[in-house]
Amino acid sequence: MSCYKKIINRNFFFLIISLSLFLVNNNLFAQDGEALFKANCANCHKPDEDYTGPALKGWSARVPDKEWIYKWVANPAQVIASDAYAKSLFDKWKPTVMTAFPNLKKEEIDAIMKYVDNYKPAEKKDAAAGAAKDDSADNSLLYGILFLILAVVAFILLQVNSNLRKLTDDKEGVYRGEPVPFYRNKTYLMTGILILFALGGYYTINGAINLGRSRGYQPEQPIYYSHKVHAGTNQISCLYCHGGAQDSKHANIPSVNVCMNCHMSIKEYKGDPIVREDGKQVNGTEEIQKLYKYAGWNPETRQYNPDNNKDGIPDGASPIEWVKIHNLPDHVYFNHSQHVKVGKVQCQTCHGNIQEMPEVYQFSDLSMGWCINCHRESKVDFFNTSTGEGNKFYSIYEKFHKDLKDKKMDSVTVEKIGGTECQKCHY
Repeated sequence: MSCYKKIINRNFFFLIISLSLFLVNNNLFAQDGEALFKANCANCHKPDEDYTGPALKGWSARVPDKEWIYKWVANPAQVIASDAYAKSLFDKWKPTVMTAFPNLKKEEIDAIMKYVDNYKPAEKKDAAAGAAKDDSADNSLLYGILFLILAVVAFILLQVNSNLRKLTDDKEGVYRGEPVPFYRNKTYLMTGILILFALGGYYTINGAINLGRSRGYQPEQPIYYSHKVHAGTNQISCLYCHGGAQDSKHANIPSVNVCMNCHMSIKEYKGDPIVREDGKQVNGTEEIQKLYKYAGWNPETRQYNPDNNKDGIPDGASPIEWVKIHNLPDHVYFNHSQHVKVGKVQCQTCHGNIQEMPEVYQFSDLSMGWCINCHRESKVDFFNTSTGEGNKFYSIYEKFHKDLKDKKMDSVTVEKIGGTECQKCHY
């Protein structure tokens, strides 16, 4: 019996620490419905209004049963073929078919659906209060504090247990030496070293992985240009300014002349207040005046400045030195037109809800893993000879056409046509 008692006493501390880590990890990896929704659903759905797909709030009152949602998320095409309600959804939103997410677990789907059901629109912030980016709250610090508290409680319980055991032994006449102080206890010291080693390794590896990535990068630009005002409020198409995204490798930064097409007439900003990340309000009219200075335009005479030095540009005009935000390594090949025109990828997939950004920042980490995951999940838009819809570029893949027709597969991802081969992006 004493042998078992010694084993239990020796491992008690490890049991408590393991329990603490388990509890903390359960919280750390608990399904965050909002994060899952933004990562998987936000490109096509909004909780409370129709978007590319239907509004999700109140879904449970519309679907046949709860199990239906799991089947739908895993394989929409298969459900459409066998379910009347799914067919009616497709008829309403066709030709768009929801992307399948077979990797999402039931717990994750439950978390997403719970989030959309409990969703409440964010209240509009006062302009003076600032318009900070709507980032998900980071609870890492809270979880870290919780872990430390549990570790301290475990340590106190160990000390109490040791003292109570000594009192019991003294009462029974069993002599036991004084307990070893915790700072000399080899078990405690080794546990502390292992924890520090694990934490150090975790943060070192994460730091190394994130070298060269600039997610969240938001430099100050020479002119405060609000995509929220232009692409959001005024509904200006991304391709009006970034025409190269559809026709070439680069999206291209619009020239000053593109801006002047509108701002020859628009001299003042009269919209909602524009607020910087630090809460300072932006004078939109002053930013337009900066544009005029770069363009060499006189808003009073409504003419460009004279070209006295005969260099082909108005006197005083100069290019706008925009600070580049999205930058891939030199050894990576990326073609905008291949994604936008051929793959029909929406701008928001890589750049986030650009139409809601007061000032642009890098939304995605643009890592290799991030790109590969997208290729594994994105379906190929095959040309449909019967409807005339889809992309003819992919008509060479006759085997896939036949397999789809024979229902051997319900969709083809980019991965299956070589989208994850190394030489596609590195050559």
